[in-house]
Amino acid sequence: MEIVGIVAEYNPFHNGHRHQIAAARAKVGACAVVCAMSGNFVQRGDCAVTDKWTRAKMALDGGADLILEIPTVWAMSSAEAFATGGASILQAAGATVLSFGSETGDGKVLERVAQALDTPAFTQALQPFLARGLPFAQCRHGAAQELLGEEGAACLGNANDNLGVEYLRAARRLGWKPQVVPIPRVGAGHDGGHHPQYPSASYVRQQVRTGVVSLDNPAFLAYNVRGMLAQLRRLTVEDWEQIPDCGEGLAQRLYRAVRQGTSLEEIYDLAKTKRYAHARIRRAVLWGALGLRESDRPAQLPYLRVLGANGRGLEVLRKLDGSIPIITKPTHGKGIPLMELEAQCTDFYTLCRREILPCGTEWSTSPVILRGE
Repeated sequence: MEIVGIVAEYNPFHNGHRHQIAAARAKVGACAVVCAMSGNFVQRGDCAVTDKWTRAKMALDGGADLILEIPTVWAMSSAEAFATGGASILQAAGATVLSFGSETGDGKVLERVAQALDTPAFTQALQPFLARGLPFAQCRHGAAQELLGEEGAACLGNANDNLGVEYLRAARRLGWKPQVVPIPRVGAGHDGGHHPQYPSASYVRQQVRTGVVSLDNPAFLAYNVRGMLAQLRRLTVEDWEQIPDCGEGLAQRLYRAVRQGTSLEEIYDLAKTKRYAHARIRRAVLWGALGLRESDRPAQLPYLRVLGANGRGLEVLRKLDGSIPIITKPTHGKGIPLMELEAQCTDFYTLCRREILPCGTEWSTSPVILRGE
C-alpha cells in the first residue's frame, strides 16, 4: 500500500484541505494518508486558532489516517526549515508519495526550480540582490528569474508553489525520493477571502475571531499580549542574536522595538524595514516570547509524535522499522529535551486561549484514536 505524505498546518482544517486529501487519494489509489502537522504554533509567527489535538481530529474526520506533529522549532520557521521538518517526518513515517497544494499543479516545473535553487549559479546570482537590502523572498525570485527566465521562475510568486519547491529541496537533501503529486488549489487563494465552498484558512480564522464561526475556546496572541511583553522585555541583544534569522541587524532592531513598543503590532512596525519580511519579524518575536533559541533545534528529528490516527494510520505505525522512537503516550516523552521544550510551549499556548487552561496539557492529553477505519 502506498503512503501519501502531506505537510500541513490545518489552521484550521477546511474544505480545501478535505479536497486535497481526496484528490491525492484518487490519483494514487489505495493508500494511507499521513500528515506532518504543525503543533500549537504556526509558520507565520502566530498560535494556531485551536489546539493540535482538536485539529488532528478535524483532519482525521476529513480523510487523513495518521497525524504526526511537526515540533515548534521547525513549525515556526522559515519555509526552508519548515519544509525540512515536515519532510523529515514523512520520510521517517515511510511515505512513498509527497503531495501538496499547488497553484500551478505541475510537479515538473516545481522540480526544475528546486534544482536551480541548489546550484552554485543561483548562489552567485543571489548576491547582487541581497546587497540591495531586499527581502530574501524577493531576492530569491529575482535570482531565479535570471537563471530560468520570468516564466520559469513565476511559481516562486505563489505561496503554495513556493512551499512545494522547498519540500522538493528538503527531500533531496534527505535522500528521500517520493513520487510527487501536486494537487491544484481550488477556491480562495492563500490569505484570500470568502468562497462559497473553499474559503481560505485566513478567512476562516477571521470568522472565528469575530464570532461568526464557533470554535471551542479559540486561541489568539491578542489574548496574551501582556504575557508576551513581559517575556520579551527581559531579552538582551545577545538573546535576540540566538534566535533564527535574526542576523543582518534584526536582533538590535527587535531589542529596541521591544523597549519602545506597547503592543505586538507596534513592535512589528518598529522593527520593520524593506529587508525583513513581516512573517520573519513575527516569528522572531514569538521565538523570543517562548524562550526558544536556534540551538534548541536538533540536527536530526529525535522522534515521531502521534497526535491522531485511525485504524489505517495505526497500521502504518506498526510497519515502521523502529529506527526512530514513536511517542504515542505523552508521558513516554518525559526526559526527551525537545518534548520537554514542547511542553513549555504548550503551557504558554494555554495562556493564549480565550479561557486560560492549567499547565500540563502536553503530558495529560492522549492522541486522538478513531477505531474502525
